[in-house]
Amino acid sequence: MSVDIKIKIIDREGLTHEVLAPIDMNLNIMEVVRMYELAPEGTIGICGGMAMCASCQCYVLNSIAIPEKGDDEEAMLSEAFNVKPNSRLGCQIHITDEIEGLEIELAPEA
Repeated sequence: MSVDIKIKIIDREGLTHEVLAPIDMNLNIMEVVRMYELAPEGTIGICGGMAMCASCQCYVLNSIAIPEKGDDEEAMLSEAFNVKPNSRLGCQIHITDEIEGLEIELAPEA
């Protein structure tokens, strides 16, 4: 079993990054974006990954099966800007083997 999965991330400038995300560190998409510095510091994960700010909102671009939204995520997205039907909070998508090949786009800053 591999310890990294590939994820494609389109940053807020429209640039595509194919990154390797470790599955053995209990990370989420927001933390991977921060790890690779794909958003300016202080503009993503402001709440620390507690589903309380929507700064890590992203759009899921392909049909990789990811866990359903929880109540906290639904509530935060109902108050966020630039929400689309495929919006998710990056802090709520954990890095696992199952999301290998996930493609996301970071939502614009509110």
